[in-house]
Amino acid sequence: MSTERLPGIRPRPSLWRRLDMAARRSFPASVAALLLLATSAPLGLPGQAELQATIALSCVFFWSLFRPASMPPAAVFLLGLLADLLGYAPPGVSVLTLLLVHGLALHWRRVLTQLGFMLVWLCFVGIASGAAGLEWALTSMMTFRLLPPAPAFFQAALGVGVYPLLAVMFTHAHQTLAEPEHA
Repeated sequence: MSTERLPGIRPRPSLWRRLDMAARRSFPASVAALLLLATSAPLGLPGQAELQATIALSCVFFWSLFRPASMPPAAVFLLGLLADLLGYAPPGVSVLTLLLVHGLALHWRRVLTQLGFMLVWLCFVGIASGAAGLEWALTSMMTFRLLPPAPAFFQAALGVGVYPLLAVMFTHAHQTLAEPEHA
């Protein structure tokens, strides 16, 4: 029997242990913010704006699904605000989109976490397509003109291709580095 489950007085965690636990809990949101900052740098990549939106969407979906305590709605709001400030979309578009994706991931969490990667990826394909369409529609409404849909299609396709790469890295981090219980 583990001593952690026994009733009684336990010593207070040291400052370093509490800092380690806080760093592990904030890892998902911090990595998402750093990836947003990295993709906003003037790299000269074609489709860089779509890549930035895709990375934000992938981060929020994955961490909301597999570590919802580390990706609370306030963190999602701040990530959306950062994406809006760094990106090319009108203010509020990324915030709304990321909060909706976060809500969907939380709503379907019990089902999706029991499924294999391919089915989770297929669900992400639908969510990424819907998010790209929503961003296109909101941006068109806020600019008072009908924008060409090609960038939205490209963003959805980019999301489909980028999510597996990010999911592999995030899964490894989820099982090792970002695990607060191993602090």
